[in-house]
Amino acid sequence: MRKIEHLGIAVKDLKQSNELFAKLLGNKAYKEEMVDSEGVKTSFFQVGDTKVELLEGTGPDSPISKFVEKRAEGIHHIAFEVEDIQKEMERLKKEGFELLNEQPKTGADHKLVVFLHPRSTNGVLVEICQSTQ
Repeated sequence: MRKIEHLGIAVKDLKQSNELFAKLLGNKAYKEEMVDSEGVKTSFFQVGDTKVELLEGTGPDSPISKFVEKRAEGIHHIAFEVEDIQKEMERLKKEGFELLNEQPKTGADHKLVVFLHPRSTNGVLVEICQSTQ
């Protein structure tokens, strides 16, 4: 693991949350993106070497919409940057972590992503990501 790449925060209203976080962080989101495969609309804020990703579900069946309905808005996941996602997946499996997907998926912000099940990480949804650029 190289660094914390971003913190993912589930929100009800991306536009309203972008305004709130722009005030909080003192800068505007540098990017908005739809990730149709995950049913989310995202925005990213740069905070030093780390990013904050806001996630709004695009429909009631979206995992983010379900998360917000069940738990309310708040921290959804922590993402760690890795150099080689395939090697890191193998290492994590050997260490006993449960991966939610067996192959990396295309995620937001030019990343390949894999999630670890919270039951294997003390209740925290962990994402590992590798840049494709």
